[in-house]
Amino acid sequence: MASLWRAAMGSAQAGADDYDGVEFWGTPERAGWLMKQGEYIKTWRRRWFVLKQGKLFWFKESTVTRASRPRGVIPVANCLTVKGAEDVLNRQFAFELSTRTETMYFIADAEKEKEDWINSIGRSIVQHSRSVTDNEVLDYDSRKGLG
Repeated sequence: MASLWRAAMGSAQAGADDYDGVEFWGTPERAGWLMKQGEYIKTWRRRWFVLKQGKLFWFKESTVTRASRPRGVIPVANCLTVKGAEDVLNRQFAFELSTRTETMYFIADAEKEKEDWINSIGRSIVQHSRSVTDNEVLDYDSRKGLG
């Protein structure tokens, strides 16, 4: 999980240019309080999350302005799945967001909030992921003469 966190926290420490022009202080696709685990100290902290234009930002406060600095940001295009995780964490309203190599866990305040976050993040993953044909399909026709 360290590399996702490093990517997330690295972006958060840098300038606004690293947000790819996303005006996170403007109207989000979804925003609300979630609990998330710290990277090193595994305590649960309540953070304000903002999903906008393929990025999931989090802040300490719910008042987000142009001057706010996110505590972290996750590019959802790097994520493969978002799904319920009550059984994994043994906590109500839990869900997980996973890349190829790591998983982050979140806890919503209610079942509807959890489902709304899963649906919104899932939609964003589909909208912002590159299609499989962009970089994962080997063109066998171009290799016929090689074997």
